Amino acid sequence: MLRTIFTVIVLFCTLYNFAQDNYVQEHYNKQEVRIEMRDGVQLHTTIYSPKDTTSPLPIMLKRTPYSCRPYGEDQFPSRIGPSRFMEEEKYIFVVQDVRGRWNSEGVYDNMRAYISNKTGDQFDEASDTYDTIEWLIHNVDNNSGLVGVWGISYPGFYATYSLLDAHPALKAVSPQACIGDFFFDDFHHNGAYLLSYWRATAVFGYEKTQPVTETWYQFPDLGTQDQYQFFLDSGPLSNLDQYYGKDNAFWQQLKEHPNYDEFWRSRGIIQHLKDIKPAVMVVGGLFDAEDLYGPFETYEKIEARSNNYNTVVFGPWSHGDWARTKKRQAIGNVYFGDDISRDYQRDIEAKFFDHFLKGPATGVTGLPEAYMYDSGSYQWKIYKQWPPKNAKKKTFWLQSQQRLNPRAEKSYTFEEFVSDPNKPVPYSEDIKMVFTPRKYMTDDQRFAARRTDVLVFETPVLDEDLILAGDIMAKLNVSTTGTDADWIVKVVDVFPPDAKDTEETQDHLKMSNYHMMVRSEVMRGRFRNDFSKPEPFVPEEKTSVVIKLQDVHHTIKMGHKLQIQVQSTWFPLIDLNPQTFVPNIFEAKASDFKKQTHRVYNDSAIEFTVLE
Repeated sequence: MLRTIFTVIVLFCTLYNFAQDNYVQEHYNKQEVRIEMRDGVQLHTTIYSPKDTTSPLPIMLKRTPYSCRPYGEDQFPSRIGPSRFMEEEKYIFVVQDVRGRWNSEGVYDNMRAYISNKTGDQFDEASDTYDTIEWLIHNVDNNSGLVGVWGISYPGFYATYSLLDAHPALKAVSPQACIGDFFFDDFHHNGAYLLSYWRATAVFGYEKTQPVTETWYQFPDLGTQDQYQFFLDSGPLSNLDQYYGKDNAFWQQLKEHPNYDEFWRSRGIIQHLKDIKPAVMVVGGLFDAEDLYGPFETYEKIEARSNNYNTVVFGPWSHGDWARTKKRQAIGNVYFGDDISRDYQRDIEAKFFDHFLKGPATGVTGLPEAYMYDSGSYQWKIYKQWPPKNAKKKTFWLQSQQRLNPRAEKSYTFEEFVSDPNKPVPYSEDIKMVFTPRKYMTDDQRFAARRTDVLVFETPVLDEDLILAGDIMAKLNVSTTGTDADWIVKVVDVFPPDAKDTEETQDHLKMSNYHMMVRSEVMRGRFRNDFSKPEPFVPEEKTSVVIKLQDVHHTIKMGHKLQIQVQSTWFPLIDLNPQTFVPNIFEAKASDFKKQTHRVYNDSAIEFTVLE
């Protein structure tokens, strides 16, 4: 099925929904302009100014690759700002098509690399943002000379970018679900290619030669609603070339750069986050399947290298949920509460921008340093830093007979399983074709726990709460009969037998004994020592593989059990590892894919960050 750009916008950034809502048209005037950058390229920019001009107003800017639609000064979307609360507070909202996208001129570069110490007409996204702000404060009527920037997902990346070489008028920035590095966000996780994002390659890979207001690319029609079977039948990644040819630049880049080489390193932005001046509020979802790495890394890097106002907010959200208006907040089968996004929009986001763009801008906002939702106790917590200062490390050992123990046994034992690329472990039991995966982040893992190619390690029923608050390190000692393997670790909260169903519970499930996935991650084994230098395993040789799982804030409650699952396929969330070492998996042949036996030794451990 072909997707329209409207669908892409909703899925990626919750940009504009075109519902029948006339608020914006009734309260704002619309103007479309072209702003010239330092190299002469003109960027399409849409300006929404309040009809009430009683006093000068700050500017709120969002830069996006997903279009300023609807185009035309008589056409209005239902949303122009982060929330209706901010629209009612009155700002001058500005949306811009970034260089090379939609109605802007120039050549698009996916995750354009930052250039420090630019000279002459050298440009990057930082200079385009600077030039845009410079034009806006001198040419938009009734502006106060103060600017804020925000964005979700890819626009969140551009929001982060605005912090580099920031314009003096830029006072407050909120990168939300922001990409930090494309080798660890979205299309890759620790070197494993996220096959589940393959269809999105159409969005970023096809270049255009001139400004356009209509979609210039198409999504491949796969002729099925069963993505597991489609990708299994497709075979090696090279067979997907029939859908994306050489005219798709991003597909070629993915294939030509399987390792973390200079191509990817130059496109990362988090390494440049130092000496930041504007106030920052990083926002993310604890169950964001697309951009979880970026927000945590963005906050942590700014916190470590700058002395600005810097805060972080993580709620029980998937990608962009916090910008929506749905009353019941749930991810898949797990319900977290009512009005969580509304309360964030009103009490956190609007308050942040109001303080720095309309208020005293002293930094005394009344907001916490870290505003974190506990997805196991279903309540917000506030902290003076993240991870919390009193957090400690607690280790559990993967022991024989499916035991997860707080103390290691010295016996030499291991658990083993056969990993067959012809029958990979699904990442979800749902049969459907998704554009980008989301729901699986809290999915019931019983279907996986009952497979012979998934190892399970579990505590007894807990007699007290276990509060996880920070990152998780899986320290595996493994071996394989092959020369390559992926290692997937999942942290699971096993609910008690008397857990009650909610209206979100799927018809074929019960919350009784529900296996809620709390966090998961993959490590492509060839990158266990260096993401830029892949190396094979020595068959049957015990080898260390360390996997960092992104931060969680989740209480495994008394009466629940903590479970760890370990597996080597996760399909088609990630592509299949041949399990025999080849230089480039994108070029692997069908004959390279082999069934192998993997072992996990009992001196393997999971190190949690916990509150006591």
